[in-house]
Amino acid sequence: MTAHSERAHRVSETFDPASATIAVVTFNRSTLLARLLESIGRMDPKPGRVIVIDNASGDDTGEVVKSFSDTIGTELVYRRLEENTGGSGGFSEGVRVAYELGSEWMWLMDDDVEVLPDGLSRMGAWAPRYKSIQGRRYDYDGSEFYWQYRVSVPLGIPIPFAPAAFDARGYRPMNSGCFEGMFIHRSVVEKIGLPDPRFFIYWDDTVYGWLASRQTRSVIVNEFVLRRTREIKQWDMGRRHLNASSDMYRYYIMRNRGIMKHYYAAHGKYSPVYFAIGTAATFVKELIRVTMVERGITRKGIANLWRGMRDGRRIARDETFEVMAPLTAR
Repeated sequence: MTAHSERAHRVSETFDPASATIAVVTFNRSTLLARLLESIGRMDPKPGRVIVIDNASGDDTGEVVKSFSDTIGTELVYRRLEENTGGSGGFSEGVRVAYELGSEWMWLMDDDVEVLPDGLSRMGAWAPRYKSIQGRRYDYDGSEFYWQYRVSVPLGIPIPFAPAAFDARGYRPMNSGCFEGMFIHRSVVEKIGLPDPRFFIYWDDTVYGWLASRQTRSVIVNEFVLRRTREIKQWDMGRRHLNASSDMYRYYIMRNRGIMKHYYAAHGKYSPVYFAIGTAATFVKELIRVTMVERGITRKGIANLWRGMRDGRRIARDETFEVMAPLTAR
């Protein structure tokens, strides 16, 4: 047994799998959701419960969840929202439900992944040494997915050239987050509050992970725990990929810069000049995404980028905007 595995085994003895809740957000993808729930049924150990937040799906999601209630091997909680609140609203609700049910650990994920059988034990091996943890995942084709775990705070954008390799420690400090696998302790949630549902999609997990890193030492660990089950068109740049997007994503990636500005300002980290540079870089990146991944710039795509930027400036100027409050302040 290596020194790393001995350390991981020792730490895992202090982690109770039943204290963890997997919170899944889904919308009209019952086939993918079923595959995820099947993978959770194969986990050893299993979490104490699984929460499925249904963003008002129009398919058979409710029936699919019900079909797993007696076979998944752990408590299954189903919450159907009255309207589609986006990934942001879904994860906000998922964290709220998990927190109110007394969960110590909350493992957040979309419906288009599956959990590897020993995923929870691998994550638990790092608890409670760290309280905000991101595992690794395999892409749809089985390749190792690289996630940009560092954010330039002045610019408000991921750092694409952050080192990808791990040393003997088996982790790297991070200051961001990804709701596709974020593993977070309730003590951190108490301090930073719920994810902000107003993002709808995009930048929500980046901001939430950044807030967590201000309260605790956040890390990405060299543990493969998830596998993507949905193929996404990509521009392969070697270790790093640029995924295809949509006009809706293009709108929110620009619009939500306005929300991000308020969080930076609330914590004394907002620099107007640098943040404007980051916004411009985001705009250019989206043009590159459309050109290199989707092979063409559409009038609608450009219009959504400009519309998102316009609405983002309006949000940024809104002096009544308030960031999410810590749960300890309730």
